[in-house]
Amino acid sequence: MNAPDPPLLRMSGIGKSFFGVNVLEGIDLDVRSGEVHALVGENGAGKSTLMKILAGVHPADTGHIELSGERVEFSHPVRAQQAGVSTVFQEFNLLPERTVAENVYLGREPVRRGRVNARGMADDTAGLLDELGITGISPHAAVRTLSVAQQQIVEVVKALSSDARIISMDEPTAALADHEVELLYRLVRRLRDRGMAVLYVSHRLKEIFDLCDRATVLKDGRRVDTVPISATTPTELIRMMVGRPISTFFPDPIEGTRPGPVRLEVAQGGNDRLDGIDMQVRGGEIVGLAGLQGSGRTEIAHALFGIARFTRGEVRVDGRRVALRSPTRAVREGIALVTEDRKTQGLALSQSVLANGRLVLDSVLPFRARSGARRLPGFFTSLELVARDTAQEVRFLSGGNQQKVVLAKWLATEPKIIVLDEPTRGIDVGAKRAVYTLIRELAAAGVAIVLISSELQEVIGLADRVLVLHDGRIFGELPAGASEEAVMSLATGSHNNGREVA
Repeated sequence: MNAPDPPLLRMSGIGKSFFGVNVLEGIDLDVRSGEVHALVGENGAGKSTLMKILAGVHPADTGHIELSGERVEFSHPVRAQQAGVSTVFQEFNLLPERTVAENVYLGREPVRRGRVNARGMADDTAGLLDELGITGISPHAAVRTLSVAQQQIVEVVKALSSDARIISMDEPTAALADHEVELLYRLVRRLRDRGMAVLYVSHRLKEIFDLCDRATVLKDGRRVDTVPISATTPTELIRMMVGRPISTFFPDPIEGTRPGPVRLEVAQGGNDRLDGIDMQVRGGEIVGLAGLQGSGRTEIAHALFGIARFTRGEVRVDGRRVALRSPTRAVREGIALVTEDRKTQGLALSQSVLANGRLVLDSVLPFRARSGARRLPGFFTSLELVARDTAQEVRFLSGGNQQKVVLAKWLATEPKIIVLDEPTRGIDVGAKRAVYTLIRELAAAGVAIVLISSELQEVIGLADRVLVLHDGRIFGELPAGASEEAVMSLATGSHNNGREVA
């Protein structure tokens, strides 16, 4: 009887520490040819460090790596690429002003008669795109003209051009619009069908169960288990990740929470992207905004925060008409906005935790800065912020802890109204639960909350009412606990149940 073929990738006993702190300890991981293997765990579990060891960014302190049964050592990312291991990180490594073909062959341009063979690069890139069934991307197009999903495809084509056998992908859908996710799905399935091994890191359990064959769960730098996706459930996977059972993912409303008077009102609000927006949010109420990408959800958030203001209609706060001409004015009216992109819009990454917590206080509300700053440590504690200390630069925190700094920054301003745009994007299930609990606590304290999320279960699980947008208009209203089907029916404009809006 023949021995089974070794896995394409085997990582054995991998350990790593930084400044005396163990980040990984005794990690075993194997990935087979033709397999999509999920790597899951809370932020800080060690996923990114393990990926960087595989990519040759960090050397392992203990353990070893084998490819097709042969031991290898990667002292540099180039060595990993030469061995057939490519990594697509969340932050793309592309030059925006250069063409697709130039990016695919960057640093290893083919030369013909002493000159770069631009035509050969373009032809080879076109062949790889065709092989993957990708249309709509020209090898001659500048990368800056491509969508985020198309740029991700360029990263994958770059990996294939270097004869990659293993591709690891770090949160590949984090920045994608809803309609672009299926394009990535098709791409990953084609890679699997080619016999490649795909190591897939994501916080979105739906993707794990849609795409992956097995999942390895990490917690606190250790491997909890490796399980076939067909033999587990989302609830069980969450239990392994957080180390405790979760009987219900979304916390119930806090006893005694009752909606108060109308705190925020928009009457016939409109601009070049929105039309006829009528909405009310009471103190102590969570109102969800649902809809497909481009439906107007984020545009409403920006209008309420004075970024791209309403040019028609009126906005009232506590019954008083207000002109939200700028974010500064919105903050002074008691409105906070947690933006969907915390890294570019919500944080000063090179500054400390404390400095980020004081950003709005110092720049917009100096008369409240002293009292607000005194409350910040309490907010950091209640949010269970994990940081070395408040002097640590925010860029060194995990995504979930960065989001907690953003939330603390706004809590310090004592807002009446909070607009949450994708508040849990890119953070793990444990951190999500903490954010959900905070949202419930804010509502119980009388804050009016507008919740925007691409994850329908998030909106349905938390909101007291759901306003569904389509093409810049509120297309209907649904009660708490509405089905995903009912929301999508309105979001696609295919059905008019719920509250009809003239």
